[in-house]
Amino acid sequence: MEGLAERLGQYLLAFCKWAAAAALLGAVCGVLGAGFHLAIDWATEFRMAHTWVIWALPAAGAVSLLLYKLCRVGLDVGTDLVVRSATTNEHVPMLLAPLIMAGTLLSHLFGASVGREGAALQLGGSIGHNFGERLRFDRDDVQVLTLCGMAGCFSALFGTPLTAAIFVLEVIQVGAMGYNALLPSIVSSYTAATMARAMGAVPMAYALQNGTPAFRPVLALRVAALAALCALVGIFFCTCIHKAGRLAARLLPNPYLRIGAGGLLVAVLVPVFGLYDYAGAGGHMIYQAVTGGSASPLAFLLKLAFTALCVGVGFRGGEIVPTLFIGATFGCVAGPWLGLEPGFAAAVGLVALFCSAVNCPIASIFLAAELFAPGDLSLFGIAVAVAYVLSGYFGLYSSQEFVFSKIKREILHKKAK
Repeated sequence: MEGLAERLGQYLLAFCKWAAAAALLGAVCGVLGAGFHLAIDWATEFRMAHTWVIWALPAAGAVSLLLYKLCRVGLDVGTDLVVRSATTNEHVPMLLAPLIMAGTLLSHLFGASVGREGAALQLGGSIGHNFGERLRFDRDDVQVLTLCGMAGCFSALFGTPLTAAIFVLEVIQVGAMGYNALLPSIVSSYTAATMARAMGAVPMAYALQNGTPAFRPVLALRVAALAALCALVGIFFCTCIHKAGRLAARLLPNPYLRIGAGGLLVAVLVPVFGLYDYAGAGGHMIYQAVTGGSASPLAFLLKLAFTALCVGVGFRGGEIVPTLFIGATFGCVAGPWLGLEPGFAAAVGLVALFCSAVNCPIASIFLAAELFAPGDLSLFGIAVAVAYVLSGYFGLYSSQEFVFSKIKREILHKKAK
């Protein structure tokens, strides 16, 4: 009995320690994430009301790089470093938090085709990592707090707390979730989401026009076919993102010339061809595809090209919101050819492409639940499973590690392509 009481005491102490630390960290991330969320919304509204600001995009890109140089933070410091630090404990600069916020805000204000999850993961990871170091937590605990910070800021920015908590556990090492971080990640994520909503940050959510159709074998086959196509688009998207960066660096080794040239190209193409919907993250286009069942046939390709260009030349932000844009618009266009209702197909495409790009199947299913609130997740589950397997070992994050094979029962320890 004494041994049992001692073990229960240890569990209770650990529970209280992580609940308190994660709640405090989640509150901080919620406040900062909500403030950043509102700032991004303001920047987007300002840009859409004053379309001429896109001509300042080259200068905005140069300013964001200059800020990194002045703060002595390497230009290559980004999401991959935060992902690595969750397993290697590599130091994450504290200045990364304000730098990524400033850089991403400039990108959105002046029209770079980037998302905001890169900022969320880097902001939260930087805060969590340095929070643990300042409190002198041990190596393993600092890694857990890094995940908690990532989950908190992701949750505050997107309003999907369960997805955020599971995503940070899955994305580091595919196939090997660290369940020791489950409790603190969930506490941090829900605390941050609560704080963000209290401050007026509106969570992402979409109402399907005709709801989620009931499961039928024929319908499941159609969904599987769409998911297979999304896996191919995901492979192409990830390949373009990585190759664009290498190609841009080879053509223009100077980072200031590189981002200036890329920004100028976007600034010319957008007004000349009227492509304002593809500047910035493009959240309104996701809404239009999912709730209205409407998308241009070339929308997904244009967004893919603009995102590869902007990320490749060095604009700060992320790729997940553009991924959702590409998936929703592709699904909306391709779905009807397979006999699927366009709005529902857009939702399936969004979730399937997200899974193929980040290799997080469980988080993808929760994303469907939190974004669309479907009564039945079976069709989304099929789409996620198909996209996960057929996307192979490609991914947005080059530091992501595949611990287990997707098709065999074997250990891989393979880096994402």
